[in-house]
Amino acid sequence: MKATEILLIIINFTGSLAVFLFAMKLMSEGLQKAAGSKMRAVLGKMTGRPLNGILTGMGVTAAIQSSSATTVMVVSFVNAGLLSLGGAVAVIMGANIGTTVTAWIITLLGLGEGSGYFNLPLIIAAVSLVFMFTKRDKMRSVGQTIIGLSLLLVGMSLLKAAMPDLSEYPSMLQGLASLSGYGFWSVLLFVAIGAVLTCMVQASAATMAITLLMLHNGWIGLDVAIALVMGENIGTTVTANIAAIVAGIAGKRAARAHLVFNVLGVTLTLILFRPILSVVQLVFPNDAPMALSLFHTMFNVMNVSIQSWFIPQIVWIVTRMVPEKKKKNESDDYRLTYISRGPVGTAELNLQSAKKELQLFSKQVLRMYALLPELRTVRNAKEMDAAVERIARYERLTDRMDMELTKFLTTVGSGGISAHGSERISAMLRVSDNLESIGDSIYQIALTRKNKFSDAVHFSEKLNANLAEMSALVENALLVMDGNLVDYDRADLRAAEEAEREVNACRDRLRNAHLEALKHNQYGYEVGNAYSSLYAQYEKLADFIINVSESLNPSFKRH
Repeated sequence: MKATEILLIIINFTGSLAVFLFAMKLMSEGLQKAAGSKMRAVLGKMTGRPLNGILTGMGVTAAIQSSSATTVMVVSFVNAGLLSLGGAVAVIMGANIGTTVTAWIITLLGLGEGSGYFNLPLIIAAVSLVFMFTKRDKMRSVGQTIIGLSLLLVGMSLLKAAMPDLSEYPSMLQGLASLSGYGFWSVLLFVAIGAVLTCMVQASAATMAITLLMLHNGWIGLDVAIALVMGENIGTTVTANIAAIVAGIAGKRAARAHLVFNVLGVTLTLILFRPILSVVQLVFPNDAPMALSLFHTMFNVMNVSIQSWFIPQIVWIVTRMVPEKKKKNESDDYRLTYISRGPVGTAELNLQSAKKELQLFSKQVLRMYALLPELRTVRNAKEMDAAVERIARYERLTDRMDMELTKFLTTVGSGGISAHGSERISAMLRVSDNLESIGDSIYQIALTRKNKFSDAVHFSEKLNANLAEMSALVENALLVMDGNLVDYDRADLRAAEEAEREVNACRDRLRNAHLEALKHNQYGYEVGNAYSSLYAQYEKLADFIINVSESLNPSFKRH
């Protein structure tokens, strides 16, 4: 074979693989946009019951056609505490069953010879036109899904055409035959090859398609194809583990659980390799691709059926693989726990991650606000500096959290996403911005307190009581805001409005009383300036708080 021929084969094959991968992405994104909010709700309400987790993982993965997307998402969910580690293992098990749908699609639709009366991919693409020219987002998403399926079949046709006829190159066939001639060691070798190929391509569906084509063309035997498929199941765990590199302890454990489950499954199957091979050959004696698809399903169903009884043991293993680290100061140790910096591949479903992160952001702001009262009780400049520095540390963290959230939401919004998802991203961006502004306002109050202490300005009991009342009202507004971030659709905006109205009314009373006190020279300029600055800053803080709740429903109007 000449060098130019090899180059052309590589180029054609790479291009065909690109079409196939693009089709998988298009189909997956279309399905996510069509049912993204429902899937978020299902995953968000997952319980710890293993059967629920298995069925959920199976259903979601079969729907979005990407076990990698499901497992990456599960890593994020566990990272934030939305799923227990045991529940995550169950979802991952179900995802492995759900991903077998891809092999059946390829086998039943992608490897057929077609008909002289119609071209299946073009017929499917034509059907999508019914959905693409509608104004409804969901219908357009369905159309995108159908086009993705059409392109998937086109990609399979291109892959078939790009595959060289190895009968013309007997040396290559002999090379493959020689690798297959070492009995059980050959099986282990092809398991390793399948794992490496999937790690390189980062898509088990693509390597499954290549394996099916090689088997369909007769280049490899069913035993070699089965070994490759087992290796692909190990290789597909790499995506979740990459995503978990920047995740917390819980997220890393969930990713390791995926690896442990698949490695244990492959080990068990290797022990029963010959009996399983005999069963699939007995069911499909003359159709190797169908036999391989059957094995793929049997492999995952069998492993889930057995290992689902040992979820606590799997959790025990991964807990020891990723031990707890010694905790630092809570504010020093804080990181974005729900959103990893790994692949962002599920635009609609990632909104659940951002929502949970905003809830944690709100809790961070509440902890920061709770540090203000100690500024009134410090005894010397050293204690004051230490107290203000603690608040300053939180302020720097809120800046970083806002930056990370903005970056993440912008990335998610730049991909294909529904109109509802786009609106939700805009709301989340406004929420994040206002939470960061709340952090800034709390820090400004701390600095004002510090300047008052440095200037030896002392408030009377009455002024302190007035500011304590104002502070309590702002705290109540913060708690209402925090509650509204739990469920955007049921946010109590009237309660948020009432809390802000009470803050404004208190500010008005304090301001009027302050002006009267200045007229009667009840306190000096330094006291009056510090006092008016503080109640004004508390009122400004309340404005940012009401902005958070209003961001959840832009149509809400204050009364």
